[in-house]
Amino acid sequence: MLRKVIAELKWNAIGIAGKLIIDLIFLTTKIEVIGLEKARHVLDSREFILAFWHSRILLISYLYKKQNGVSMVSPSGDGEIIARIVQRQGHETVRGSTSKKGRKALIRLIKIMKNKKKPGVVIPDGPLGPRFKAQPGIITLAKMTGYAIVPVSYSAKRMAIFSSWDRFILPYPFTICRVEYDYPICVPRNASKEEEKTLLLAFEKSLNHITANVDRHFNHYIN
Repeated sequence: MLRKVIAELKWNAIGIAGKLIIDLIFLTTKIEVIGLEKARHVLDSREFILAFWHSRILLISYLYKKQNGVSMVSPSGDGEIIARIVQRQGHETVRGSTSKKGRKALIRLIKIMKNKKKPGVVIPDGPLGPRFKAQPGIITLAKMTGYAIVPVSYSAKRMAIFSSWDRFILPYPFTICRVEYDYPICVPRNASKEEEKTLLLAFEKSLNHITANVDRHFNHYIN
């Protein structure tokens, strides 16, 4: 019992500290936003699924910390860190992945989004990649909820690039960040399997396109 209490205190402290660090970093940065007009009508409706790559978590989570959404987070140890921070940012979390093995988590996410009218947040290449390759669960989520997928990405002028599988980026304080949105992608309720595959590829291409755009803007070419 005592171990559980200590563990919970530790994770709570990690969540609080993580949120504070993210807040401090981005309070000092200049944030440029492009393409927002492409998705504004969907974002205003709150019936959307925000989708971004695993390496681009920090700024997107900061920008949407007051949206009261529900986020799918990996059940891994790293996922626990992300979950605690996201919860401190005001979101509900569902532990799982968008892979075929994450079916139970996906069903729970669908129920929460529809019953509580919450926007969803999905990292489609998590939790272990491959990097910049979208898992099919995001298409299922859009199809079952009727919510549009909003691709969004960001980069920074000065940042650390980790050697992790996702090449995670950490913007430095007092730098410039650039956020880019693309057109929302809708999945019809009667979409066939072939149509779902086509939409998944279109979504993946869109997200990779805007990610390359923001990196190229700062002359970053991340291998």
